[in-house]
Amino acid sequence: MRLQNKSIIVTGSTTGIGEAIARRAIAEGARVLIHGRDEERGRALVTKLGDRATLAIADLADPAAAPQLIDAAIEAYGQLDAIVNNAAWVVRSELKNTDAAMFDKVMAINVRAPMLLVQAAYPHLKKSRGAVLNIGSINAYTGEGNLLAYSVSKGALMTLSRNLADYLCYDHIRVNHFNVGWVLTPNEYETKIKDGLPENWPNEVEPQFAPSGRILKPEEIAAASVYWLSDESRPISGSVVELEQYPIIGRNPTKRGD
Repeated sequence: MRLQNKSIIVTGSTTGIGEAIARRAIAEGARVLIHGRDEERGRALVTKLGDRATLAIADLADPAAAPQLIDAAIEAYGQLDAIVNNAAWVVRSELKNTDAAMFDKVMAINVRAPMLLVQAAYPHLKKSRGAVLNIGSINAYTGEGNLLAYSVSKGALMTLSRNLADYLCYDHIRVNHFNVGWVLTPNEYETKIKDGLPENWPNEVEPQFAPSGRILKPEEIAAASVYWLSDESRPISGSVVELEQYPIIGRNPTKRGD
């Protein structure tokens, strides 16, 4: 029970990676504020998770959502030990079709909201000597051509993580960051179907993208999160960890002729 009695907010936790992190945190003894926008799905999940989970519905594009989530966690659990900033808007976006409104919304959800959540949580995290784990993407380094706005936002989130780690370390608040690779979430499966891939595409991923024979599972990201949310990783802060099957920076796959 590596997260025994810790109170944790996991944004975007009604599906995918966020749901997997919430489930694992509860299994490790934590109490988790489940966050999402789909109330029906959220209530169904909280019912399954039991009395160590509480639901909060909020749209992170609204600046008022951040203090509301912090207040909800304090009201439910009386303390706040960690925030997992997982929620993100993953939207297809190329240079030709990225307008100002889309770009601003992506930045509001993917970057501004994590900053505002930490800002609102500051006194509680200082009191608990808490932790922040920001879930980024390997797209932070360059990104795919059809993920322009999203990739830019993840680069900004990585800078936010490092900046806050430097600023908050004297208050014993730790901030660490995952740059996650290709993960088979329900949303990713459906997105690739819409992109034109066949229904069995997870079984046909090229070795260049999945040397192990498959892409990552949400549960594997969740397992890694436990260390960074627990006191085991204290006092480490400011770390950016790539979670993928191959080295991200400088990779240049061999051009094979077979």
